[in-house]
Formats: sequence, C-alpha cells, structure tokens
Amino acid sequence: MNANNNEVGALLGGGRLVGCSSDEEPGAKTMIFSQNVIPNQLVSNRSSEFMNRYFPLTTLESWNDWKWQLRNAFTSLEDLRKIMKLTQKEILAINNLKGRLPLRITPYFASLIYRSKPTHPLRRNVVPVVEELLEGRMEQSDPLHERAYSPVKGIVHRYPDRVLFTVTQVCSNYCRYCTRSHSVGRLDKLGRQDFEKAFSYIASHREVRDVLISGGDPLTMSDELLDYILHNIRKIEHVEIIRIGTRVPVVLPQRITDKLVSILKKYHPLYISLHFSHPDEITEECANACIKLADNGFPLGSQTVLLKGINDSVPVMKELMHRLLKIRVRPYYLYQCDLIPGSGHFRTTVKKGLEIIAGLRGYTSGYAVPTFVIDAPGGGGKIPLLPDYVVEHNSERIVLRNYKGDLCEYPEK
Repeated sequence: MNANNNEVGALLGGGRLVGCSSDEEPGAKTMIFSQNVIPNQLVSNRSSEFMNRYFPLTTLESWNDWKWQLRNAFTSLEDLRKIMKLTQKEILAINNLKGRLPLRITPYFASLIYRSKPTHPLRRNVVPVVEELLEGRMEQSDPLHERAYSPVKGIVHRYPDRVLFTVTQVCSNYCRYCTRSHSVGRLDKLGRQDFEKAFSYIASHREVRDVLISGGDPLTMSDELLDYILHNIRKIEHVEIIRIGTRVPVVLPQRITDKLVSILKKYHPLYISLHFSHPDEITEECANACIKLADNGFPLGSQTVLLKGINDSVPVMKELMHRLLKIRVRPYYLYQCDLIPGSGHFRTTVKKGLEIIAGLRGYTSGYAVPTFVIDAPGGGGKIPLLPDYVVEHNSERIVLRNYKGDLCEYPEK
C-alpha cells in the first residue's frame, strides 16, 4: 500500500481516502494487480490541480501508475463527499448499493467530474442516483440471457462462429447502465481450472473463429495474466481473431503502458473494442492512449450506449463521432440501452435512436455513422435498425428516400 495514502487520509480526516461500497468489491487493502513498470505519461493541468488538492503528497509518478489509480479509486459515500458536493438523490442511492452494482471511480476520472453539476453527463455515468433503485416491469438482472448461453464458466456462446469470454468481474469504473450490473463488482473470480476449461471449450469447437475477451474489464488484470489468457487462445488453430472489450483508455488511460502494448502485439490480429459515451471523455490522456494503441497496429472501434440526457441529440453524437475519428477510433455500434434493473432514467425511445442516425447519415462522413442496434431481450442477439429509407419496393423497382428527403428510383430488372 502506498504510504502517501495514509498521510493524505490523516490530513483530510476519517482515515483512508478510499474504501469499498460493497463487501464483495475488491478494495485497496489487497494488492490484486501486478505491474512493475511505471509509465512516463503526461499529467494535464486539470489532473495536476486535482492531485495537488486531494492527493498533495502523491508524486506524478504515482498518479501515472495504473495500480495507484486502482488502489485509490473512490468507492464509498465518505470518499466521494471529500471531493464533491452530492445531492440527496446521490446520497440516498449510494447508501443503498448493498447487493447492487458497486461505486467505483478512478482518481483520473474523478478529476473530470469533481466540480461538475449533478446533470453533467460524465458525472451521471458513474455517480448513482435514486432512480437507479427503481425497477421497471420489463427489466431483468440478465436481460440478454447470457447465463443461458454459458456452457462453461466464463464462456457465452450465442453466435455460431464466436464466443464471449468474460475473464474478470472487475472494472476500474462502474458505469451505472452496465449490461452486466448483475455480476460485475463481485469476487466470483475465474480460477486456473476455470480458464483451462474455457480454453478447452474453445479448442473443441472448431466453428469458433472469433473470441471476444471482456468482463468486467480485462485490462484491469495483470500483464502476466493477460499474457497467459492471450497465449492460450492464440495457440488454438481455428481462432482467427481475438478482440478485447475495454473502457480503460477512457477511465484509466495510465494503464496503456509500453509493457502492456508489447504483450498485446504478440497476438495480432487483435482488435480492441472501446466504449465512449460523450465527447468530454476524450481528454489529452485518453487521446494519447488511443493513439498509442493505433500506432502499434490495433484496430480500434467504439461502442456507445444511447443515454437520455447524456448523448441523445444529433449535435452531441456527431461531435463524439468526429472526435473519435480524430484519435483513430472507428465508431462501430450505437446501442439501445439494455433493460437492466434501474435503467429507466437512462433509456430513450427507439425512435430517438433512429432520429440520431437519420441526423448523421448524409450529413457527415460514413465512417462517423455507427450501426444502431438493439441487443434483443431474451438472448435474441444484436438487431440493426435503420430509418425508413424504402418508400416502395416491388418486382419492377425500388423507390428510396435519401437523407434530404428526395425520392430516388432504382430498377429491379
């Protein structure tokens, strides 16, 4: 444990600056991460100001150490109150998280929101509100029925030629709309035997050509464990590509170290699926992390959840997509928010998503237009949706409406 943590806690009162919002949530008392290299990365003026105010005895080297960021994550009401004024809705929600998705915010991401208003989009991403405690009639803890498609622990095999491999339940930040809010933040870890069974399952199913490593967030794991997982998947002859799903460059950019990149490079072709929700997430630190990955040959794609009051407008979505392209991240999916418990205050109508796609298509480059999908409740898989561009279609012709509303005709013979 970093000695500076005790000193800062003593200065602020109340002991340690960080704690746990759930008995099941990994805390700072246990060193569960292994990393020897402290990266030489930038510290923005914003981060520097935040660090000097709330971690005055911490060095720049510690701030840029991803292990330090994880150990000092804000995980309790007491912690969060020391850096920001909380509303009654937020206090009530945080006090009632027992058995629910825990609270966890890295110091880096806290530096983006500590002066924010309650309606700030990044704050709403990570700070619970009381509406989260209200469950709608159609909401389910596992709306995509992933458990029903899990033949062995950690593996979800829904689609014919690919599997999802959830290797951890830990994230550096917990997004309040998380699809796996029923499982992340728990200590239901995979042991060595579980990993071996998962590798054996993939090896015995020759139809599997694509493995998506997700969680939780795989990049919260140690370099050594990631290397072990990637090595065992890559040696399976019929696995053509490996993907990693992560939000780390957005919420913990310090994790993208030279050592990590050198490990990941051994397993090309390796794709990295990122998750962005708002243009304000693309800071200098985040941009540098993404560019570093792109420079080392990793195709980057972004998946965005459509969220009410956060990104549910054409101007905000267009700005996000443009900023992503500038840091070499290709917009991939725009998701309708899943029907997880307590997500009603985040969900928009499907009509709103179609309006946003219509407001992008033709008005910006095709690279900046993601595919709008609903991940169907009950395990039906991703279903793409488009605005209604087809006016008439028969054996003679198809009549289409373009982005301006003009009608265009194309012959079928």
